[in-house]
Amino acid sequence: MNDAHRVVIVGAGPAGIRAAETLVAAGMRPVVIDENARWGGQIYRQPPADAGFSRTKSALYGFEAKKAEAVHDAMARLLPKIDYRPDTLAWACEQNRLDTLHAGREASVPFTHLIIASGATDRVVPLPGWTLAGVYTLGGAQVALKSQGCAIGSRVVLAGTGPLLYLVAYQYVKAGARVVAVLDTSPFSRQAAAAPRMLNQPSTFAKGLYYVGWLQARRVRIERGVTLLSIDGDDAVHGIHWRTRGGETRALDCDAVGMGFGLRPETQLADLAGCRFRFDALNRCWLPERDAAGRSSVSHVYLAGDGAGIAGADAAELAGRRAALALLEDIGVAARGDARQLEHELARIAAFRAGIEQAFAPPEHGARDWPDDLTLCRCEEVSAGTMRACIRSGLATEVNRLKALTRIGMGRCQGRMCGEAAIALLAAETGKPLAEVGRLRSQAPIKPIPITPMLYDDGVQVQPEEAHDE
Repeated sequence: MNDAHRVVIVGAGPAGIRAAETLVAAGMRPVVIDENARWGGQIYRQPPADAGFSRTKSALYGFEAKKAEAVHDAMARLLPKIDYRPDTLAWACEQNRLDTLHAGREASVPFTHLIIASGATDRVVPLPGWTLAGVYTLGGAQVALKSQGCAIGSRVVLAGTGPLLYLVAYQYVKAGARVVAVLDTSPFSRQAAAAPRMLNQPSTFAKGLYYVGWLQARRVRIERGVTLLSIDGDDAVHGIHWRTRGGETRALDCDAVGMGFGLRPETQLADLAGCRFRFDALNRCWLPERDAAGRSSVSHVYLAGDGAGIAGADAAELAGRRAALALLEDIGVAARGDARQLEHELARIAAFRAGIEQAFAPPEHGARDWPDDLTLCRCEEVSAGTMRACIRSGLATEVNRLKALTRIGMGRCQGRMCGEAAIALLAAETGKPLAEVGRLRSQAPIKPIPITPMLYDDGVQVQPEEAHDE
């Protein structure tokens, strides 16, 4: 890669890898920055090289084993041709520069063009007991299985909604873990009504049906249309309460809960890069604007994969390629690839995703029923009551004002776990639609970094007071 075109890709999941592959095929050498130790992203996460256990790709990824292997192998072939930086956090972006942290060492990475393939994280809806030890997100439960070779408990309940709920249950039971119940907040009637849209991808739809049938054949308890009431315990989980669709209250003993309500895009880096946002009714959140090719509102910034809108791993691969082709077109470099076909495939998957969001919508009106003592922001220990009092006083009608007055979203998670809850409560209290109460503006660092990091002078580690001014 010459100095005129310094391309940086953030994320080494399916989108980032396919973007890098497309750029390399055109003769470029991109920098690929990834927070994980090994490539693959969350969906195709690999165990650590020194994990101390061995599981086949078939055991790790099930039906997606061949896709995972193809993505892993593609990246392995790219390694001599790219500047790959694993275990590296991109924590800020401004003026065509990323600030990164690796092994306690800070580095500034300049770029002329940036492809953000930052992926997604779990959408969390708070309920009493969600901060207890033994409560994990569904993604966290999956990481424990893939990266550490263990389950989150000996009697596990998986709760929430979305395709990941059934996938994690299938993976856990197949690995030998005991899943005592799958509690889905979406009713079967809604899922059935969305079936015609989901048939846009018949093989994916069939896999979902297979997971449910496979679990039922092994007598895993599945209840749909439930209302989660509480996760019970003193210091750690010992049970869960829910209400059935028919109004009956039920309880079950367990020692761990995996919880999630679909996925939400990681958009903080796009925000810091200056991208313009719009409210997306399908994803129920604010997303950075992009065209069909992945171009953002910032001329040199491109967006691909779930970080720009949840669409799944197959779409992420396609979007990564398409964004890279757009970049190459913009700088006048010839490239191989059928852009129109990629966009056609992405549009077909988008129709399927509309069905998924219809079938597995998160609870819409739960914020009205949250008790005042429910912790919404666990980093700053802000309760629903504190936020309600602030809103009802008239001091906060927009989420960033609520943040300034209560500190919600100012902790380690930077609003990842609590931001949507704050917006939901604000909308419920003011009677405004979600789109009208604003979005949490991102601030650097987007993830925790040391408060007093070690500085470096000519490559030598020194204490801050010993470093001379730049």
